[in-house]
Amino acid sequence: MKKKLVISIILLGLLSIVAACNQTTSPEKQEPASTEKTVEDIRVASWSQPITEQTNLLVDEEKKFFTDQGLDMTFIPGAGGGDAIKNILTGKADIAYTDPGSLFFALDKGEKLRVIYNIYPQNVFNIVSLKENNITKPEDLKGKTIGVYSLSSGTRQNLLVLLHEAGLTEDDVKIVETGLLNFAPLMQGQVDATAATDTGLYLGKQKGLGEVNVIDVKDYLNFPSDVFVVTEETYQEKRELLQSFLRGYKNSVEWMIDNPDNAAKLAVTNAIDGKDEANNLEIIKLRNASSVSNTTEEKGLGAFDVDILQQASDTYKRLGLVENTLDMRAIISEDLIPKK
Repeated sequence: MKKKLVISIILLGLLSIVAACNQTTSPEKQEPASTEKTVEDIRVASWSQPITEQTNLLVDEEKKFFTDQGLDMTFIPGAGGGDAIKNILTGKADIAYTDPGSLFFALDKGEKLRVIYNIYPQNVFNIVSLKENNITKPEDLKGKTIGVYSLSSGTRQNLLVLLHEAGLTEDDVKIVETGLLNFAPLMQGQVDATAATDTGLYLGKQKGLGEVNVIDVKDYLNFPSDVFVVTEETYQEKRELLQSFLRGYKNSVEWMIDNPDNAAKLAVTNAIDGKDEANNLEIIKLRNASSVSNTTEEKGLGAFDVDILQQASDTYKRLGLVENTLDMRAIISEDLIPKK
């Protein structure tokens, strides 16, 4: 009997020890891990208001190009490429959607910037004249009156580049400001030719512009129309954020190239100039064409032909638009662009 009692006591003791061990070694009940992704803000300063040609950048609510990358993207409108760069220099934006001329001007002033993506490798500027004016090549512009949007616009800068390529200077022509409605002075005979863009020409034809001759700047120096630019500080400190943005942007470009009709429809409610879906489609087709080049076919969307951009900056210096020689190889960084 005593033997059984001793065994029972021993068993009870062992059970108590096991129970105690279980209490001390069992982890506390934890709340299930959150499946919510961290969302990061990124701000893109544009040279313009939200317009049809930028539809891929404006439809994240519907298409989630940036949301899927963990980003909350804010579009900041502007009034010119210089405005976009000013916004990144003052910390109001992370990325500038701007033109090479505005980039060159900022670099010439000593600003520390990086170019990270080639938005439109094709130059979209042109010189338009009525057929009866018989202007078919840059040399024919000598002695003529030519309209530009403004004296600080890309239309004037690209006109000067075209004249330079033809061995002419600004003194060989008369340049006048005509404003955004620059085709009216052409139609009324107030100017012999006008500097414009491919989309501007399309809209001019929709408003009654007759038979015209078109001289495309890209046939003489095909440097990019728009690029993404960041400050050196942002490039160094926000690399992962920029990579996420460029992945989303590249996806959006591929979508618009593959689905122009859908993009034209969405532009109606997302772009300030997008009320006419048929016009939207033609503008989007033009911008899709300017998003690709031989370089992007080889290296993928967003890639640069560095030599072309160097040639453009050297031309700006020869024209007196900038004072300093700019080393574009030190400015262009393709390491953040998604691989093809």
